[in-house]
Amino acid sequence: MKKAKRNIKVRYISGFVLTLLIIIALNIISSKVYTRFDLTSEKRYTLSDVTKQLVESLDDIVYFKIYLEGEFPAGFKRLRRETKELLDEFRAYNKNIQYEFINPSESEDTDERNATYQLLIQQGLKPTNLQVKTKSGLEQQVIFPGAVVSYRNKVLPVELLDAQIGVPPEAVLNNSIQNLEFKFASVLHKLTRKVKPRIAFIEGHGELDKKETYDITFSLQDNYIVERVKMDGQVNALVNRSLIDSATMDFLIEPKYSAVIIAKPDSVFSSKDKFILDQYLMYGGKILWLIDPVLTSMDSIQMTESTVAVENNINLQDQLFSYGVKLNTDLIMDLNALPIPVRTGQVGGQPQIDFFPWYYFPLITSVSQHPVVRNLNAIKTQFVSSLDTSRVRNVDKTVLLQSSPYTRTVGVPAVISLAIMSEPPDERLYSGPPRSVCILLEGVFASHFRNRIPPSLADAREIGFKEYSDKTSMIVVSDGDVIRNQFHIPDGYPLPLGYDQFTKETFGNKEFILNALNYLTDGPGLISIRSRELKLRLLDKTKIDHGRLKWQLINVMLPILVVLLIGVLLVWLRKRKYAR
Repeated sequence: MKKAKRNIKVRYISGFVLTLLIIIALNIISSKVYTRFDLTSEKRYTLSDVTKQLVESLDDIVYFKIYLEGEFPAGFKRLRRETKELLDEFRAYNKNIQYEFINPSESEDTDERNATYQLLIQQGLKPTNLQVKTKSGLEQQVIFPGAVVSYRNKVLPVELLDAQIGVPPEAVLNNSIQNLEFKFASVLHKLTRKVKPRIAFIEGHGELDKKETYDITFSLQDNYIVERVKMDGQVNALVNRSLIDSATMDFLIEPKYSAVIIAKPDSVFSSKDKFILDQYLMYGGKILWLIDPVLTSMDSIQMTESTVAVENNINLQDQLFSYGVKLNTDLIMDLNALPIPVRTGQVGGQPQIDFFPWYYFPLITSVSQHPVVRNLNAIKTQFVSSLDTSRVRNVDKTVLLQSSPYTRTVGVPAVISLAIMSEPPDERLYSGPPRSVCILLEGVFASHFRNRIPPSLADAREIGFKEYSDKTSMIVVSDGDVIRNQFHIPDGYPLPLGYDQFTKETFGNKEFILNALNYLTDGPGLISIRSRELKLRLLDKTKIDHGRLKWQLINVMLPILVVLLIGVLLVWLRKRKYAR
């Protein structure tokens, strides 16, 4: 008997020691090897390979200050929780990731609180006003849904909330959560990049000037070295040409710029400038074309209440057609349009101003899932034309932006008059279909000058003529104004790109241009993170309102009943086992 008891005691002690050793071993292994099982259908808790590489490569402290601390509505609490979980995921791959959550409104001193707000605005964060329920009723609360990220001597802001016009708050928050990984990965890429890519605005053909592109240039300078280049027939304006073998006279030719921007030209491109652009593309250069196929302006309409739209013949139509895009000489009219101020009368000696939708200024809301435009705010356009694709081998074409289904097109020449706003539109005329206004082209392009270099370009062969491009890409937009910022009335300083001072709304133009250039210069790697989709699983509010008590009882009582049943079952099994 004593021996049996001793054996049982030894067995229990051995089992305890073995269990303890297994737990210690598992803890040691888990501290060295990180793993996580993501059972969600959309893999929301799995980092992309690009993000993992970025995080793992960090060799110094990256500090995140996230201004999402305080009493928030449920949606913002979810944004805070998802932000924390993502940063914890980053920390699992690299301990150099550190963070803290800060409440910028925690100080009771008004002056100190306002000073904090001003500092955050100077650092690049935008305030958002919230209505928060308190015991005394509804109160206005200022929050800064963003973060400030520092790495060594660099500091960059990150906006965590993606405002979208006409999108429900739940969807806005969900889209913001979807983009968290891209935003944090993007800011890490910017902070750790040692050499900035070079991009250039092309000049010399009536393109938008420095003031008209001031805001986007300022924003691009965070990621790129931005220059302005006048080709002026110089064959080496966009490519570097260096001798690599003096015996064979072989030259190395490569693009000077990661991408070039052609923003709203209104003058004819010479054959030599077209050739320079062509060969820049052949050697792997990327081009963002922002072209107006039709020439018209609001300036003359404001003076005489009407103007004539004519074809903007800048001698690029045939070249773009050979690459895969046809510029149509028409204007899109869309019922989903930007309102403009119109003087409708005079009251007490003061002009009376009302807003009416101006159908020639379509608001383009992206429905594409491509990462360049996915979940973007509506994009403001002015006198935009339609685009078609042409048959070109080895080139993939993706429509990024198109008008709404409530669209019509008007051929040119055409008279444009403010008189159309005096009567309701005939909706039968605006029956679509949607028209393409932005197309991405990717692949191997054939030179526009293949087999037909004119005698005037004979000396241009010194560049090292190439008939087929390396694999490259371009984006064509049929509106040059998409990149132009407004100027404040009456002070005249440039306003942020996408902001409309008349409606006081900010549109997605800046994000679109930044995404387009990121895609062209960096490829689909980093920006492909934006294609991740998190499904929004909302409760049915109608069922909640009609069956609130039933669902409350189920949520409260069912878990208790399950625990009680399990307890009764265990007691019954124990009695059945030991009653014998």
